[in-house]
Amino acid sequence: MLTRNSLYLLLWILFDGGLLTPLQPQPQQTLVTEPKENVIHLPGRRSHFQRVKRGWVWNQFFVLEEYMGSEPQYVGKLHSDLDKGEGTVKYTLSGDGAGTVFTIDETTGDIHAIRSLDREEKPFYTLRAQAVDIETRKPLEPESEFIIKVQDINDNEPKFLDGPYVASVPEMSPVGAYVLQVKATDADDPTYGNSARVVYSILQGQPYFSIDPKTGVIRTALPNMDREVKEQYQVLIQAKDMGGQLGGLAGTTIVNITLTDVNDNPPRFPKSIFHLKVPESSPIGSAIGRIRAVDPDFGKNAEIEYNIVPGDGGNLFDIVTDEDTQEGIIKLKKPLDFETKKAYTFKVEASNLHLDHRFHSAGPFKDTATVKISVLDVDEPPVFSKPFYTMEVYEDTPVGTIIGAVTAQDLDVGSSAVRYFIDWKTDGNSYFTIDGIEGTIATNELLDRESTAQYNFSIIASKVSNPLLTSKVNILINVLDVNEFPPEISVPYETAVCENAKPGQIIQIVSAADRDLSPSGQQFSFRLSPEAAIKPNFTVHDFKNNTAGIETRRNGYSRRQQELYFLPIIIEDSSYPVQSSTNTMTIRVCRCDSDGSILSCNVEAIFLPVGLSTGALIAILLCIVILLAIVVLYVALRRQRKKDTLMTSKEDIRDNVIHYDDEGGGEEDTQAFDIGALRNPKVIEENKIRRDIKPDSLCLPRQRPQVEDNTDIRDFIHQRLQENDADPAAPPYDSLATYAYEGNGSVAESLSSIDSLTTEADQDYDYLSDWGPRFKVLADMFGEEEESYIPDNVT
Repeated sequence: MLTRNSLYLLLWILFDGGLLTPLQPQPQQTLVTEPKENVIHLPGRRSHFQRVKRGWVWNQFFVLEEYMGSEPQYVGKLHSDLDKGEGTVKYTLSGDGAGTVFTIDETTGDIHAIRSLDREEKPFYTLRAQAVDIETRKPLEPESEFIIKVQDINDNEPKFLDGPYVASVPEMSPVGAYVLQVKATDADDPTYGNSARVVYSILQGQPYFSIDPKTGVIRTALPNMDREVKEQYQVLIQAKDMGGQLGGLAGTTIVNITLTDVNDNPPRFPKSIFHLKVPESSPIGSAIGRIRAVDPDFGKNAEIEYNIVPGDGGNLFDIVTDEDTQEGIIKLKKPLDFETKKAYTFKVEASNLHLDHRFHSAGPFKDTATVKISVLDVDEPPVFSKPFYTMEVYEDTPVGTIIGAVTAQDLDVGSSAVRYFIDWKTDGNSYFTIDGIEGTIATNELLDRESTAQYNFSIIASKVSNPLLTSKVNILINVLDVNEFPPEISVPYETAVCENAKPGQIIQIVSAADRDLSPSGQQFSFRLSPEAAIKPNFTVHDFKNNTAGIETRRNGYSRRQQELYFLPIIIEDSSYPVQSSTNTMTIRVCRCDSDGSILSCNVEAIFLPVGLSTGALIAILLCIVILLAIVVLYVALRRQRKKDTLMTSKEDIRDNVIHYDDEGGGEEDTQAFDIGALRNPKVIEENKIRRDIKPDSLCLPRQRPQVEDNTDIRDFIHQRLQENDADPAAPPYDSLATYAYEGNGSVAESLSSIDSLTTEADQDYDYLSDWGPRFKVLADMFGEEEESYIPDNVT
């Protein structure tokens, strides 16, 4: 620092032409100013220069950290060339720590640190200095900024921030194998001195491991370290600052190093022979013993595979590895029998699954041991001669008939008698019985194949010497069929024959079904019944394959003559005893086209024109319906028109009659016309259906020529009068019925011609001319001229 400050002074004198006055004997704490027109005093000499400067130029001050003196630590001095020592200049300080960490003498400009500083907490402080005139309070110099740096001391030891460490390295690694790199951190200033230069060393863990003093890399120091000998190592590492020199501070950490396993050891059986005892009753697949090979390795390197070496007895056993204990579990593959073989010997080989090629030179990683198994005698249940039994019996077999037998034996050394019984859980209805000593099975009920075709139950055999030892076998009994049902046509057929059919045509193929369980190869035969074979319209052709064809025997059939034919067919089976049945088939005659396709089989179709299709028939029916509807509508409209004319027309003769009736009816009939009063009650009672019929009006001329005597007209009118009078269904508009009930009190009295029924005498109608113009028409019709008599009913 002294050299650096001296260099600053020399450069300033040479290049700037100014003067520098050290204000503090310590070279580390110097404040340099550039006065505008000042005299700078140097120690030991005094020179005067005057020049105009631009302001202050400050160097940084230094202060020691962790200062423990009783007086405030002197930092430096501020001085302006304008300060003549007369007390007119005041120095001020502002910025980081001003007033709390650093203070200044306002008169002399001396700066002190009033408390101990820690560089690791804050390495420097930035402050601003100002020279002010005391009287005017105006700045004498521009405000300038300077730095006070906290000078480092070695007060922090190295620290391992990530410790303690955990590391691993494979066993049997060579010297210098990388293990781990540790790192220590020193909070001191690394740019100042050796306070932060760290050196690493091992305090504990030699001679197994070494560490690089500069980098902190830990490596193995011994070859072939064996995990099976020692697995865990604890290494103590030290980091020391000051480059490891005396007086430096140190920190330590622990590194726990584990040797990881490699497959450097083969499995080994602790003994060469293993003895096992197995009861002969052990079930197949059960574990009968365990053996174990020892492998000092760990994890997958200690996984062992066991195999049985082919040899005597090895095919009866199997061995698998227990993944948790790495033991070999011996299992039974086939049943054991003490009476057949009492001991078995075989070899088992144990080998590693995961091999390391680096250790192949050490030899094969496998070992072999001998296993001897002794079979123990066990009292066993009886054994049936078959795994299951199948028997057959005919249905309707008499009760008590023996249908078969079962056999079971005690295979133990001391043979015992065997007893048999049926498991009631499987034959709850007791269809069969068994002889407990002989084992013969007989029927206990009449069997019906159509009800139950098969029975399945179990037989239990037990030893007399130990009834608790039992064995069970399944019995399957098939009920054989006895031919008791006749064959029948399998499905109902709807058979049709064309009217234009030719002889020898097959119109239907039929098949038969039998409810009996027919044995293989049973045949059905088909033929006509004797009564149908006398004069057959159809015949049956047996195809000899359980089917038959219905064949025509006539040249054409007529639906008009016969629509349905009934054909009786006899079907027989080939079982014993032979069963047969008669089945009647219905054959319908249908109309077909030239290709034989059926067009219609309905009876109504007989009367339809030949050659018309169904669509044409439907069209014809629709036309007929439309025409009927038009006719009905026309009649209804015509009837309505006639009714309206009858009731409203002023030109109708009946209306004239009504007008006359209004006058001739007298005062009782002057308000309105009551049509009911004009009707003949007798006609209404006898026949009411003709009341709405309007008779055709007879057009008469208003003026008739006078004839002296026209007998033809009179006879004609007289004839018509009698026909109408004698007809009970005559219309109610006849003047005989109408004028007979015209009302009472008329001056003209009644105008009815009802008396004309009994007389043909001429009447005098001259008085009609005296009645006025209203009766002029009647007067013209019945005038003085001699005319043929015209009755009133003509109107």
